[in-house]
Amino acid sequence: MAAAIVSCHSQCCSSTLVSSRRLSPRIPTNYLSCLRTESPNAAVSPRRFGPRCSSGSNKKWQPGNQEKGGLSSLKECAISLALAVGLVAGDPSLSPSTGIAYAAAPALPDLAVLISGPPIKDPEALLRYALPINNKAIREVQKPLEDITDSLKVAGLKALDSVERNVRQASRALKQGKSLILAGLAESKKDHGVQLLEKLEAGMDELQQIVEDRNRDAVAPKQKELLQYVGGVEEDMVEGFPYEVPEEYRSMPLLKGRATVDMKVKVKDNPNLEECVFRIVLDGYNAPVTAGNFVDLVERHFYDGMEIQRADGFVVQTGDPEGPAEGFIDPSTEKPRTIPLEIMVDGEKEPVYGATLEELGLYKAQTKLPFNAFGTMAMARDEFEDNSASSQVFWLLKESELTPSNANILDGRYAVFGYVTENEDYLADLKVGDVIESMQVVSGLDNLANPSYKIAG
Repeated sequence: MAAAIVSCHSQCCSSTLVSSRRLSPRIPTNYLSCLRTESPNAAVSPRRFGPRCSSGSNKKWQPGNQEKGGLSSLKECAISLALAVGLVAGDPSLSPSTGIAYAAAPALPDLAVLISGPPIKDPEALLRYALPINNKAIREVQKPLEDITDSLKVAGLKALDSVERNVRQASRALKQGKSLILAGLAESKKDHGVQLLEKLEAGMDELQQIVEDRNRDAVAPKQKELLQYVGGVEEDMVEGFPYEVPEEYRSMPLLKGRATVDMKVKVKDNPNLEECVFRIVLDGYNAPVTAGNFVDLVERHFYDGMEIQRADGFVVQTGDPEGPAEGFIDPSTEKPRTIPLEIMVDGEKEPVYGATLEELGLYKAQTKLPFNAFGTMAMARDEFEDNSASSQVFWLLKESELTPSNANILDGRYAVFGYVTENEDYLADLKVGDVIESMQVVSGLDNLANPSYKIAG
């Protein structure tokens, strides 16, 4: 298929077609030439991890400086991008002057949406808030614990004054809301939830002592541990699967809950990284068909030995098999298996299927799984076929003025179904040709319904 690429200039936009059969998020790979240089605080600092990633240096990744564009406003650049997204894929041998047909420019969301409150960018926080629960008491414990991250941005020991306020607020919320939290636990998971709450209470006291001892370095690891307890308690509030998948998709592999996948990548010709294991949490509560399809393919070892096929600083992508097919061919039917576009809108109880939010007129709707986090995982598809996704997946790397968190032009157009939660910053080091040695489901496989890999491996 043809992928549209746009370069923005001061007075006009020139468009070219690039031949490629891979399905891609149709955001032009060089569209950033339209944008202003990103602010310094947009830089992404790699986290420190254990031996799961071996590297040749302590290289820090930062987004490259973007060329300043000549367009006078973000709105003009957004219109240019909309024209690119609206290109009708044609014969890639045709020239721009003879082979491009333009669809009507899609309606753009109000650009005021791009200016919103501070977005949540932490993948694990996004997963916590995406759980289908409504328990204000546990959220009031969660929020100040998450705010510790911002408190630690202050230099030196002075940061601990803010951390101490965060800890006291969280401890007070836990004490005052404990009965409501206990009442919110699912009956079948109550014992486990109670155990986690006890660990949370003890850990809160330990964090308070860490702050009193002025041990700044110990704060973040303890914060992470406590938030894992919080997330566990919140998961223990979900009783079963909260809705019925539409009948036409009910027989497909469905992930009715969450699963965790480890993706081990062997890196070629990169002095900074030799191999890495990326941990991915898949959210079947909000994307059961999409996540279920992926888990089923992982269990078939579909991705094992496959190369990274796109790595351009905007996304990392893989999943295009050898041969003419653009997706997975089910050996039991000898036909391509495609899945519907699946989007969960914030505030709704079940996803919408087969249409983008733009097509539904929901221009300002927020998605439950937004493209906020570095390493957001989504399905690639044909831009003009909503239900054409199969096996090609991508991870978002770039955040810019046109793809800001909480108002991303990809939100509602592509199905997000998970986030990379460990070593996500190393995604930026991957190159085309790096090999996925293995993908393995390490937890949550029991949440997969209708696993077709058991029928025909």
